Amino acid sequence: YKSHSGGILDILEDLKEKAEEQLSALRRAETNAKHNYDMLKQSLEDQIAADTKDMEETKSAKAAAGEAKATAEGELAETVKELANSKSVLETVRSDCMQSAADHEATVKARAEELKVIAEAKKILVETTSGAVDQSYSLLQMAVVRSGGDLAQAEVVTLVKRLARQHRSAALAQLASKVASEFRYGASNGDDPFVKVRGLIQDMIAQLQAEAEAEATEKAYCDEQLAKTKAKKEELDDDIEKLTVKIDQASSKSARLKEEVQALESELAALTKMQAEMDKIRADTHAAYETAKADLTLGLEGVRKALSVLREYYGGAALLQGGSRFAALMQQPAMPVTHTKSTGAGTGIINILEVCESDFAENLAKEETEEADAQSEYEKTTQENKVMKTLKDQDVKYKTQEIKSLAKSLTELSADLESAQTEHAAVMEYYGKIKERCIAKPETYEERKRRREAEIAGLKEALSILENETALVQRKSRRHMRGALTMA
Repeated sequence: YKSHSGGILDILEDLKEKAEEQLSALRRAETNAKHNYDMLKQSLEDQIAADTKDMEETKSAKAAAGEAKATAEGELAETVKELANSKSVLETVRSDCMQSAADHEATVKARAEELKVIAEAKKILVETTSGAVDQSYSLLQMAVVRSGGDLAQAEVVTLVKRLARQHRSAALAQLASKVASEFRYGASNGDDPFVKVRGLIQDMIAQLQAEAEAEATEKAYCDEQLAKTKAKKEELDDDIEKLTVKIDQASSKSARLKEEVQALESELAALTKMQAEMDKIRADTHAAYETAKADLTLGLEGVRKALSVLREYYGGAALLQGGSRFAALMQQPAMPVTHTKSTGAGTGIINILEVCESDFAENLAKEETEEADAQSEYEKTTQENKVMKTLKDQDVKYKTQEIKSLAKSLTELSADLESAQTEHAAVMEYYGKIKERCIAKPETYEERKRRREAEIAGLKEALSILENETALVQRKSRRHMRGALTMA
């Protein structure tokens, strides 16, 4: 009984251990499942939060981009309008400059021709009319010339010539020549030379004043254009600098994001490779477990069937032997010798088979526990890899979208920069021409203004001398005529 009960107790102990191991495995499985659920829940909540944040940022970026686009379109329209105006002004200035150059060239040429003609006429008059002058003018006229009028004439001519030398004025030199010629030969026609000279000087004063007004207008135009062009240049310089900084920042950020995406893709590739290796190892381990489980289950079933047959057979023999011992104790007569079952050998075989059954059951429970632990660890790691892969995929997705957005922004910024640089080049070209017209001159406007004022003041002084001398001559003529009438 003890031998049989010991085997039963061992089996019960094995069953208890197996039940406890299964309970522990179920508890571990429940814990792992709860842990995986919590991790998945947390990862999904984190992903939802990240997606919500990205969505808000995307909406904000979209609104900012729309506002920036509207501003840029407005600035582009204004820039295009200003560019058209600048081009129109440039064409006008270019036309004015060409016309001024042509007028100046024609003026210089005309003055040169006039001086040449006057010099030639003077040469002819000096060579051919010296005797005729002596014969043509009366003693009274020569006396008048040699009188105080001659001094006034000489003073006027000297004053105009001095002005011409001081200010290096070809027009004044030409005027001095005309005045001298008029004083010398104008009286032969019966005209008053003072009147004609006074007219010449007044015309020159009017011409100089008109030139001064024209130069003042040109000065105001130059100041205005230089100020506007300089302001536009500084504005474009600022725009180009801002666009360059934005392009550099966007390029740097795009390069950094591309590096991060490349690193994430490398990590995802490594994670995929590791998961594939885990899947293969898990498949191989599970296949080995299935084989071991099948062998152990089959062996355990065979042992249990054999034990059932042996126990059924040798169990009866044990009872008979127990009865014989009881009969012997009761001093019954001996039974005749008959064939009996090999109970001792059968019991030994049963004990051995029970040990085998226990080993098989223990090994099967161990295999199942190891399989459950391996499967739990595999599922836990796989779930963590899935979460990690999801997060990294989301990072790659959003970073790639940001890279595309930056590429679009870079294209727009580059176009804006090219447009600004084109406009800047046009402004600089116009700025150079307006500076050449208004600044690059050997004599400044202030110097020209002072020279004009001195010339006008000198001519007015000459005009005053003529007016005073004319009045004196007229008074003398009237007294002479009254004396002649009295004598008559």
